Amino acid sequence: MKTTHRIQPCLWFDGHAEEAVDFYTGIFPNSKVISKPRVSKEVAAQSGNPEGAVLCIEFELDGQPYLALNGGPQFNFTEAVSMMVRCKDQQEIDHYWNKLGEGGPPEAQVCGWLKDKYGLSWQVIPANLTDMMQDPKGYDRMMVTLMGMKKLVIADLEKAFKG
Repeated sequence: MKTTHRIQPCLWFDGHAEEAVDFYTGIFPNSKVISKPRVSKEVAAQSGNPEGAVLCIEFELDGQPYLALNGGPQFNFTEAVSMMVRCKDQQEIDHYWNKLGEGGPPEAQVCGWLKDKYGLSWQVIPANLTDMMQDPKGYDRMMVTLMGMKKLVIADLEKAFKG
């Protein structure tokens, strides 16, 4: 399958790419592994990765293409980059918040953000959050409420937005 998206995130893992991809594709609908080639003898000689190991995995989460790379311990995820999950209702927020947060550090849960067990940050937000940003007064009230939450509660955000 040829990737048709111009921009495709690449996620760097320290040997946990297969496990992480299985975790993520098990959470999001319309998700799948596209390719998972094994390191050949020739690639092993050049890369230092063992023959038969998985270096890259191309996959989709809810139709969005990603690449997972078993790159080694040199780099870690930081909160400077996060994946946003726009949710249509509270049931979706609860689902993604609970599933993505499994095994992640509870102290890294604030304002709709969480860090998963692989260190990747996620923002689990209502789909209409960006719509609420269009009205400065409503936005201010909503943001004050949002900043006091861990997992976001749509009804409370909308109530604050309306005043």
